[in-house]
Amino acid sequence: MRLFRHENRERNHDTRRVYALFELVYTFVDFAAAVCFTIGSVLFFWGSTQRPATWLFLVGSILFAAKPTLRLMRELKLARMGKLKTLAERAEG
Repeated sequence: MRLFRHENRERNHDTRRVYALFELVYTFVDFAAAVCFTIGSVLFFWGSTQRPATWLFLVGSILFAAKPTLRLMRELKLARMGKLKTLAERAEG
């Protein structure tokens, strides 16, 4: 089973549900990273808030790094779900 294929997520109700769940988490992480970077950028205007700004940049960077990790986890889960279906079909057939 190949990764990042549209048909993997459209295989059945369970794969569509997993795909939608991962998309929700991905969107939340994306939004949180953007908020961290925006607030961090504003805080850099004043020297007294440089430390929290730096921390927000770090958190935002970690969140941005989590995005490809989430995508890979999603695709591996969908691939495993496809293999389980194939094994079940072999056992039945």
